[in-house]
Amino acid sequence: MTPASPVPPAPPTATYRIQLHPGHPFAAAEADVPALAALGVSHLHLSPVLEAVPGSTHGYDVTDPTRVRAELGGEAGLRSLSRTARAHGLGLVVDIVPNHMAADPVHNQALRTVLRDGPHSPYAAWFDIDWAGGGGQLLLPVLGERAGEAAAGMRVEDGELLLPGGLALPLRAGTERLPLPELLDAQWYRPVWWRLARTELNYRRFFTINDLIAVRVEDPAVFEATHATVLALLDEGVVHGLRVDHPDGLTDPGAYLARLRERSGGRWTVVEKILADGEPLPPSWPVAGTTGYDALRHVDAVLTDPEGARTLVEQYRAFADPEPEEGGEWHATARRAARQVAGHDLAAEVETLVRIATRVCASGLGLRDHAPWALRTAVRELLVRVPVYRPYPEQSPAETAAVLTERAAEEARAAFDVPEEAHAVDVVRGLAAGTLTGLSDTAGADAFRARFAQVASALHAKAVEDRAFYRYVPLLSACEVGGDPGSPALAPEAFHAFCARLQREWPETGTVLSTHDTKRSADARARIGVL
Repeated sequence: MTPASPVPPAPPTATYRIQLHPGHPFAAAEADVPALAALGVSHLHLSPVLEAVPGSTHGYDVTDPTRVRAELGGEAGLRSLSRTARAHGLGLVVDIVPNHMAADPVHNQALRTVLRDGPHSPYAAWFDIDWAGGGGQLLLPVLGERAGEAAAGMRVEDGELLLPGGLALPLRAGTERLPLPELLDAQWYRPVWWRLARTELNYRRFFTINDLIAVRVEDPAVFEATHATVLALLDEGVVHGLRVDHPDGLTDPGAYLARLRERSGGRWTVVEKILADGEPLPPSWPVAGTTGYDALRHVDAVLTDPEGARTLVEQYRAFADPEPEEGGEWHATARRAARQVAGHDLAAEVETLVRIATRVCASGLGLRDHAPWALRTAVRELLVRVPVYRPYPEQSPAETAAVLTERAAEEARAAFDVPEEAHAVDVVRGLAAGTLTGLSDTAGADAFRARFAQVASALHAKAVEDRAFYRYVPLLSACEVGGDPGSPALAPEAFHAFCARLQREWPETGTVLSTHDTKRSADARARIGVL
């Protein structure tokens, strides 16, 4: 691989996103280039271009990060699109997905070798699997009914385990002739009824999507293996910039982005980062900025009349008469949604945190005798009180503790009937903030801190964006990714201050009004805002 150019290309002035899929491949995008160039954009923003699940309409379910997707036209098609774009004065920005791959045991060959060889597979380090949490087996929620009911439709055929519905799984060497019960117990995986994933899953996933398994890009070898193709395309000038999907899911987003900047030669890179109201982008991140949801929120808010918004909320409450936690008050609604998600949708993730905390407490005499149920309660009560998407490893313990405030800890302790049991809150808070000292299991403590942050981001997204936004609805235009329905309006002076700060601190950041993830397009939100 040739080294990256020391002088990165000029950053985009305007991008136009193209959703690639088998029905609209590279060739179709290439045919659109003249019209898009006439719009005045500087770069085309391509959805993920690497090999994905066959037929995927979005491409975020990558199956092979080493190849450009054949259904889109392969690498030759991408290179042709790049040449045509350059001929019209345009560059290419591509969407990369470092956090996860498709949990597809047929098309994801790296995962398939892990199913066959378990922790001994050369690809085992790729995936974020808690082998101990599954008793040495990877839980596969692929059955439409309980295993005892599905067993009648299972059989061994051509050296593979064939499940009802036709899914064929590789077998551990030497187990082909075992009776079915023994054969299932002998595998590195455990096929189960899909409903068990909610509480039993032992691999990290993207939010609550079982079909997307997390990737351990914090491992330098895994980073190189999963990024080599994209980095080569950057080195050769086929691609000119990057949009990083969901960095909040990573173990250490700052360290990942630093490695990406070094290996990409400093190419223009933005992150899909949702910022809470008043939350800054971590200043140490070596990126051009965000994809622009923070700008979207400020543009929407400055065009919303404060007095009109207050009147609308009053009329909404008088008409609908909702309970505070069922849509009558924003923060109470969001908190209730978070508690429901933590107790149901993300129950498996919470249980992983409880297992880690229990091991850490058992490793040294000073923290012993904290019951798992007490640690579970503390984990849930603190998770639902994280006011931002997540804390970060580069933050000092004091900064993380400021996210997990003493007030949040006091409220969490109130969930315990016995004050002595509430000490579990201090343990969990200390583990999440990295402030506990004298620990015997420091690796476990580090793992807890990282996983707590990852779960916090998933909880925020599922509770706020997928639930609370649909329960608190006086002004729908404020119920948008990155928005704050509790403060939907913004004074012009505050908007100008935001713009000045962006120009000073992140002059090449992204700004946006509509994306593939916005719930309503900019024109729809503007019409609602007029009300």
